Amino acid sequence: MQHIVEALKDKYLYQDQLIDSTKSIPEFQIFFNDQVTNDFNTLFRSLPVDRSYYAFGVPGSFHGRLFPSRSIHFAHCSCAIHWLSKIPKEVLDKNSPAWNKGLIVYAGASNVEIVNAYVAQFERDMEMFFNARAEEIVPGGMMVLFAPFSGYVHLLGFFGSSLMDMVNEGKLDESLVDSFNLPLYFPSPQEMTKVVEKNGLFSIERMQLINIKSNLVDEADAKTLMMSLRSSIEGVIINHFGSKIAEEACARTILKSEEISEWMKVHYERPIILFVALKRK
Repeated sequence: MQHIVEALKDKYLYQDQLIDSTKSIPEFQIFFNDQVTNDFNTLFRSLPVDRSYYAFGVPGSFHGRLFPSRSIHFAHCSCAIHWLSKIPKEVLDKNSPAWNKGLIVYAGASNVEIVNAYVAQFERDMEMFFNARAEEIVPGGMMVLFAPFSGYVHLLGFFGSSLMDMVNEGKLDESLVDSFNLPLYFPSPQEMTKVVEKNGLFSIERMQLINIKSNLVDEADAKTLMMSLRSSIEGVIINHFGSKIAEEACARTILKSEEISEWMKVHYERPIILFVALKRK
C-alpha cells in the first residue's frame, strides 16, 4: 500500500502542482479488509511507523458490500479473488456427476462437470464482487487485482494426495475426504475477461500474465512454497478434519518436496500471476 500511495503522490505532483504549486498533497486513507476470523492486530503491528497514510480495518467478506457508495478511489485485491464464497454443492453430492471423489481440488478431476461446477460458482461470486465494488468505487476510479494462476491448484493437489495416503493406511475415513473440497478457483485471462464483460460496470485497462522464472527449482524451493501454501489453507483443513489430522497431512505434504520439485521443474516457468487493472465506467 505504501508503493501505491507513493505512486499516487507522484502522479498528483506531476499533474497538478505544475499548474498550481501552492496546492498541498491530499491525505490518504487505507482500508484493509479481511475475514473476522483473522487477527487484525497482527496486521496493525506490522504497519510501518513512518507510513504516509491513515490505516483502518474493515471486517467482512469481499464478495459483498464493505464501504459506503462512491467512497473508494482505488481498490487493490491481492491474491484473494480465487477464494470462493462457498464450495460448489455439486462436487460434494455423491449422486451428482460433478462429485469430486477422492480429490480436494478440481485439478486431476475425471470429468468436465467438476470443473464446470467450480467455474459456475466463480462466475456467481465475481458478479457479486463486481456489483459491490461498482457501488463503492467512484466513477473513473481504479481497481487492480492479482490472482494466482492455475499452476497453484496442481500444487494444492499434493495436500489431497497426503490425505488419501492416510486413507490407504487406515488412519482416515475416506468419506471424510470425499466430503471436503477447497473453495478455490484459479481463473484464466479468458475467464476473467468473460466475467468483467458480462458484468459491464468496469472496463479492462490492462490484463496480463506475470512470469516468475527460475532455471532450477530444488527441494528447498519446493519446501518453502508448500509451507507458504500450507499457511493459507491449513485453517480450512483443520475446520474439517481437526488439528491432529491436518497437522499430519500437511507434514506429509512437506516431505514430498522431492516429488514436488520434479513437478515444479517442468511447470515453474509458466505464468503464475494474473494481473488485472479495471476502471469504473
